[in-house]
This record gives sequence, C-alpha cells and structure tokens, in this order.
Amino acid sequence: MKHMSISKTSREWYEYFQINALAKRIDWTLHPTITSSEKQEILPSLQAWQLGETSDGANLIYASTKYAQKTKDLFYPNAVSLFIKEEQKHGDSLGKYLDLIGEKRITKDWGDSLFRKIRYFNTNMEIWTLAVITVESIAQVFYQALKKATHCKLLQSICTDILIDEAAHIIFQRERLETIFLTKNSVLQYPTYLFYKLFFFSTTEVVWFAHKRAFIAGGIDKKKYRKILKVKFRKTLGRIYTASKTSDHYYPSLS
Repeated sequence: MKHMSISKTSREWYEYFQINALAKRIDWTLHPTITSSEKQEILPSLQAWQLGETSDGANLIYASTKYAQKTKDLFYPNAVSLFIKEEQKHGDSLGKYLDLIGEKRITKDWGDSLFRKIRYFNTNMEIWTLAVITVESIAQVFYQALKKATHCKLLQSICTDILIDEAAHIIFQRERLETIFLTKNSVLQYPTYLFYKLFFFSTTEVVWFAHKRAFIAGGIDKKKYRKILKVKFRKTLGRIYTASKTSDHYYPSLS
C-alpha cells in the first residue's frame, strides 16, 4: 500500500499563522550582552539578514493572488499575507536588537539587492516558492550558527524564535511547491527537479560567500555547511521529486 501524503489547506495554514502570531517567545527584559569580539564576527551578517527580513511582500502577494485566481484557491493569499507578517516580525526583532546594542540598521546590501531584483521581476508562484524554500533552508543554518556564535541570551532567544517559525515556513512552502509540481507532465518533472537543484545549490554558494565569517563563528565550516544543506535539500525539494514517483497524494480542498 502506498503512502498517502496529506497537506494542510490554505485555511488551516491561515489559522496556524494566526495562532503562532500570539506566541511571545522573546524575553525583552533581558539586556544584550554581546561582546566586542562576537560583534566583530557576526555584525555585518546580522545587519544584512535584518534587512532581508523587512520586505513588504507586495510582489509575493501579487503572485499568490494571481495563482489563487487561476487555481480557485482563494484563501491562499490570506495565508501568504500572515506568512509575510511573520517574516517582518523577524526583521523587527533583529532591528530592535541592533538598536539596543547601538548599531545601525543598514538600508542596502548587495545580496539583498540581488534577491530583491529577482523578486521584483517574478510573478510566478513556482519560482517564488522555490526561492523561499531555498532561502529559508539557508536561514535555518544561519540562525543556528548565529545562536552558537554568541553568549548573549537575548540574541539567542531571538534566534530560537526565528528558527521555530522557519521550520513551519518550510513545510508551508514545500507543500505548495509539491502541489504545483504534481500538476506537471511527468516528462517535465525531472528537468524541473534539476532546475530546483541548480537553483538551490547555486544560492547556497552565494550565501556562503557573503556570510562565511558568521557561519564559521558559529562552528559551521564550508564542509559542514554543504553537508547540512544537502540534507535539507533531500527533505524538501528532493522529497518532492521522490514522492511524486513513489507515493499517492491526497490534497483536501485547498481553501
């Protein structure tokens, strides 16, 4: 008997994000205790990721609305809207931390500018979802490294909060990409999978180049970084392709 894969509906994800928004995991009564040596290693990356978490999400909302109209999954943009708010919460938390330690919030970063250009010209839900899965998989590694690179309890608690959110975000996006992937002709699935793989690992190399100092400060060298992300790829994009060949899938009414 084949395994049945059941995804949450858009309404169920919307309800999840509503409940998760009420969680208060960061103790803002803690005082930041980051040392100058820790700051030297992680500050540029902390500033860059804070900027990256501040997108208004307008293009993603547009893409999800267009997709929802096409698929009749009219509740999907509501779930995406709350997903974006969670990402903005991460930016707010990191920004507040930068304020507390007397460091500026930057307004421009080459990596962020590159991804914003890609997002600006893209209205395809499949590419959007692929990009989010990729970036959030890397983000999990980054925030784990950031958490280990400091003894500051406040920054560690911010990282923990973000990591909890990101775990659900990846499932949310993986389920959607799997739904999209399964609509493809079987002949197109393998070349599509190869494109996913190329995009994922090309992006991981760019991020390593930009933030290797922070990763290393958190105990993650290039070999370990690549090994972790290979596992994450298998659990997300690799799983989508493998499941399409080995499993029956049941998707309840999307909205």
